[in-house]
Amino acid sequence: MIRIQNVVERPHRVELTVNGQPISAFAGESVAVALLAAGIRILRLSPRAETPRGLLCMMGTCQECIVRIDGRITQACLEPARDGLVIDLGGAQNG
Repeated sequence: MIRIQNVVERPHRVELTVNGQPISAFAGESVAVALLAAGIRILRLSPRAETPRGLLCMMGTCQECIVRIDGRITQACLEPARDGLVIDLGGAQNG
């Protein structure tokens, strides 16, 4: 896990569930950042070509980071991490 250590004060840790697997995040960081820190780079497959899609703009413009969070479709870069979020990466296989 890549994290800045001992330089900034971080909020408390929260646990997210991604495709049935738990990952740890800091409360308030974007879900996109939490996924990237956990080594998850592929967030979904494109609907037509089924090519991998991941993080691009990180500011809500491109919509490449669309995922399903707690049953609703949203952009991972705009969603703050909270304890208990359930994230579905739409069939993307990571690992």
